[in-house]
Amino acid sequence: MIKKYVFLGISILTSLYAVAQTDLKQGKWRATLQRPDGYQIPFELELKRQSGKLECYIVNGTERMKTEQIVKFKDSLLIRMPVFESYFRVKVVNQDSWNGVWIKGGSEKDLVIPFVAVAGKSRFESTKTGTLPQVQGKWKIEFTRANQTKRPAIGEFIQNGQSVRGSVLTPAGDYRYLDGIVKGDSLLLSTFDGIHALLFTAKISNAQLEGHFYSSASVPEPWIAIKDANVKLDAPVTTVKAGSDGKLDFSFKDLNGNTVSLQSERYRNKVVVIQLMGSWCPNCMDEMAFLSEYYRKNKDRGVEVIALAYELSTDEARSKKSLQKFQQQFKVQYPILNTGVAVGDPKRTEKTLPQLSEIKVFPTSIILDKNGVVNEINTSFYGPGTGEYYVRYKSDFEKRIDGLLAK
Repeated sequence: MIKKYVFLGISILTSLYAVAQTDLKQGKWRATLQRPDGYQIPFELELKRQSGKLECYIVNGTERMKTEQIVKFKDSLLIRMPVFESYFRVKVVNQDSWNGVWIKGGSEKDLVIPFVAVAGKSRFESTKTGTLPQVQGKWKIEFTRANQTKRPAIGEFIQNGQSVRGSVLTPAGDYRYLDGIVKGDSLLLSTFDGIHALLFTAKISNAQLEGHFYSSASVPEPWIAIKDANVKLDAPVTTVKAGSDGKLDFSFKDLNGNTVSLQSERYRNKVVVIQLMGSWCPNCMDEMAFLSEYYRKNKDRGVEVIALAYELSTDEARSKKSLQKFQQQFKVQYPILNTGVAVGDPKRTEKTLPQLSEIKVFPTSIILDKNGVVNEINTSFYGPGTGEYYVRYKSDFEKRIDGLLAK
């Protein structure tokens, strides 16, 4: 009898895996994260078969982020994100339905949120409607934190019928590719990048937006917005300390355990870009994609790049594993150095770059001239989801580097 049940259990698991790998419906899936307060954060998956293997993509507007290969673990399927400490543990209900959990690594404990997905459904369910309110353009946004303090932002939206895409920019970075709809008198936008799951809801009235912002399992933030074509943000300020000669000095280990010093011959008489980043940071992911491509094309011109990583913990093995995913995903040819200092350490600046006033945001890029002197500290990187802001950032960056190389 025991053998019979063991055989039956093996048969069920084998059948489950066969369904997962062979019979799952290909195409669009609607996934939702189930927040503790009952609100759901929706996003889009795409399943397709390539060379006999099932592939999974996270879709946000024009972005298609391929996950790691789907693998079987015990009675579940594991779908890991390509760069972050983030994965789904999924049980197959049937050919067009999953349930499970999304698990995200944290500085002290993992975040676990229930998750379901259904094939053939859209991110937001649209309805036939008459005249639609228009949200296209720039919006001046104000969020209200749980402690009632305010934080400013810019909304940049493009509308095509019911469909809306764009991004929200804050002084600390951008919310990448937002995708959604106008439905009746409401605006609905969401995104999922493997580390952040975001939902914006708002009522549209008299060229004003008013609603709530939901981020993973955090307390929701009310937000309001008004149309403003000239809206701007003040970037956080990081400077070289007064009385300094404007030069930096550091030595940290790369991912192979080799010590890399800014004072080495490799960086002498070259323009050097220092990228302050972390493997937990989606804007750092976008900046690294840009810098890695830029470096491959320009390294022979006398440009060098060094990434300094501030990770969620001081666990060296954990940090190395996460940073290697970044390195592999973007084919990074410049050194990624683990500072060994956690991003949440209040003394992270003093312990790593004491010549600076304060590291306020990630990513931050520091550009050194050929004499090793700080020429610029940029704290306002905006990625490809922001459209014109990203184009402007790349143009300004390239002009500054070209100018320093010409001297």
